[in-house]
Amino acid sequence: MSRKAGKTGQISLDLGVEIQRDINGVEMGVLENGIPYLTQRGLSRITGAARSMIQAITQEWEDHYDDDVIGKDRISFLKIYLFDKGYTERKLYIECEKDGSKHYSYPDIVCMAFLEYYAFESTGSNQTAIDSYRSFASLGLKGFIYKALGYTPGDKWKYHNDRVSLLNDSSPPGHFTVFKEITGMVVDLINADVGVNDKTIPDISVGINWGNYWRDNDLAQLYGERTQYEHNYPSYYPQAMSNPQKPNAYPDAALPAFRQWFHNEYLPTKFPKYILTKANVLKGGKDEALAISQLFKAKSIGHG
Repeated sequence: MSRKAGKTGQISLDLGVEIQRDINGVEMGVLENGIPYLTQRGLSRITGAARSMIQAITQEWEDHYDDDVIGKDRISFLKIYLFDKGYTERKLYIECEKDGSKHYSYPDIVCMAFLEYYAFESTGSNQTAIDSYRSFASLGLKGFIYKALGYTPGDKWKYHNDRVSLLNDSSPPGHFTVFKEITGMVVDLINADVGVNDKTIPDISVGINWGNYWRDNDLAQLYGERTQYEHNYPSYYPQAMSNPQKPNAYPDAALPAFRQWFHNEYLPTKFPKYILTKANVLKGGKDEALAISQLFKAKSIGHG
């Protein structure tokens, strides 16, 4: 059997740890985007493999990522297991920030690949891995970590809904705002499980690009001058420290031009670059970011 990895890679982002604790000697946690993980020490504990061996396999994965799957060695097993489940990253861990330093988190899907290898594929009996596998059988590792940490995923709509409530009727008379106009796109993103929160704020990307287009094409001469309005973030947003913001609102006469630009230019040419910068806050990483960008590109084509 020959199988080769795609040309993907991780993008380091400002992604932090939501919660991490030591549960019965196993270090586990959940990232800000909801991905459950084990630390390298925790992964070593549940598999019964030395931490140095986990590190060696981690490096081996990177060194042989582009090689064909040709046998029954451990990297071939991991590739078949992970690629079949959609994990195609060049690293087996997610790099993020914890307490001001780099932190390496092995996502649940990677941990299960290690666990199955040591429980059923490696030479010799590994009772620790077998016992761990049985412990996770009913809930899965994700459910096990969530339950052990007492973690409940947050309301994915909270950030957006709180902004909608705060900015309701904030548009100056005779003008429209980018935030309100792209609500449909934001709803689609949230439904696709993209974390629209203080780290993913699509209206900033759209507003910057539309503002550039407005100036470059001297649209004020055609539609009239834009005007600033008061824009506030919810108090729990880091951006709230500089409230009130003063973004631009645009003349209603320019609304058809904005919508045409948004669907025909922003979504197919600007949005893919933006969503790729958010790859690490998506559970599916870069592959999911690419899929989402293609979805919106298709929508823009259909609109046109």
